[in-house]
Amino acid sequence: MEIKEVLLEKHRIMEQDCQTLWNSCLTVIKDIVSEAAFKTWFMPIVPLSYENNTLKIQVPTQFFYEYLEDKYVDILGKTLHRIIGPDTILKYSIQVVKNAGTDATVDLPGSEKKATKEEYNTAIPGLFDSKARQDWESHLNSKYTFDNYYEGVSNRLVRATSEEIARNPGKTYNPMFIYGPSGVGKTHLCHAVGNLIQDIHPEKRVLYISAHLFTIQYTDAILKNAVNDFMYFYQSVDILILDDIQELIGKDKTQNTFFHIFNHLHLLGKQLILTSDKAPVDLQGMEERLITRLKWGLTAELSRPDLELRKKILKNKICSDGIVIPDDVFNFIADNVTENVRDVEGIVASLLAYSTAFNRGIDMTLARQVVCRVVRLEKKQLTVEKIQDIVCKYYNLDSDAIQTNSRKREVVQARQVTMYLSKKYTHASFSNIGKIVGRRDHATVLHACKTVKDQIETNKSFSSSVEEIEMMLKN
Repeated sequence: MEIKEVLLEKHRIMEQDCQTLWNSCLTVIKDIVSEAAFKTWFMPIVPLSYENNTLKIQVPTQFFYEYLEDKYVDILGKTLHRIIGPDTILKYSIQVVKNAGTDATVDLPGSEKKATKEEYNTAIPGLFDSKARQDWESHLNSKYTFDNYYEGVSNRLVRATSEEIARNPGKTYNPMFIYGPSGVGKTHLCHAVGNLIQDIHPEKRVLYISAHLFTIQYTDAILKNAVNDFMYFYQSVDILILDDIQELIGKDKTQNTFFHIFNHLHLLGKQLILTSDKAPVDLQGMEERLITRLKWGLTAELSRPDLELRKKILKNKICSDGIVIPDDVFNFIADNVTENVRDVEGIVASLLAYSTAFNRGIDMTLARQVVCRVVRLEKKQLTVEKIQDIVCKYYNLDSDAIQTNSRKREVVQARQVTMYLSKKYTHASFSNIGKIVGRRDHATVLHACKTVKDQIETNKSFSSSVEEIEMMLKN
């Protein structure tokens, strides 16, 4: 009995020492983190023991442990080294409730064995707590905004509706379904919407997640018997942005879970923004009831960037990289790199790398070499946009000028010449030409073609101007 009493007394002293040490650590941590973070992530911790330079603490759940190791392991490590000593090791114990009145503990390694980056990314932070708004992790990339999301014919509708959603989330287009091929700016737009919502409505919880990571998280939740917590977490979001929803095809259980999350958020008026490489009707392998809901709101297509948009993107990339590109090289890239935005940015980066490595200027020879590695160069047919661009260049007008309702003589003339040459050198109909050139109707284009033809026959100077423009089109 005497030995047992001695051991109990020793244990009592160790517990007191452990609590004292941990209280000292909390005093330091409280001055470092926010009040909300301190109450959420440090107050629930229970110190268990301190032996052999090892402090053992108890945390409520597996996710609590993972979140501490992800977000606060450096703070914990530095605090322990400061208060206890540089050789201190932290270990965790997780209390697991098996059934009523029975519990067990699971010991886990602490700060001496940090989780890998991949493990952090697949964890589900914050499922077991109602996190303070200021600590909410949206996973948005702050560099993607509307300021650097340039507008063109191919994305005008989507951009306008996305900005409206950011101003009034859940009130206008819900869900918003954006589809288009890879590289046309879907992900950039998602982040831009999310960032603007956070600026205008800082009280709202915005979450950006790829469908691939959503699937990994769901699988992880099943393995850890935490599906209810997974559902609760996603149902607490105010704006859910799910990128590449086609990744859910063939994953029936994940689709079913997302179906219930969708219904819950939509019923509460929460905003949903979804992207895909296909329109909802083409998502073969997706549950029909989910496809039906994807079509409830606005479905908008992002097509490949038009010439005007490619030039804006190219100009911005050149300016941001601080390089100089001759006009002929600039136009060559804009004319030939038509598939997606990533190709445009990649080619500029390659030109800069080759120019620096071989100490040579950027010219057409180098441009052809670089572009040929990315896209297949073919003899391209003239387009209405290309003709419009060359006509504006000849008349020294901004390319947007002929899109306006201006009645200035030179603008009207440039607009009519564009329509005339478009009909002569492309297969576009009068109606299509009118839509592209200032959103005019069939009759306006027909009148323009007749006017230009009459002037060519009666005005020698005007005829020479048109011939010069046609020569520019053939070069």
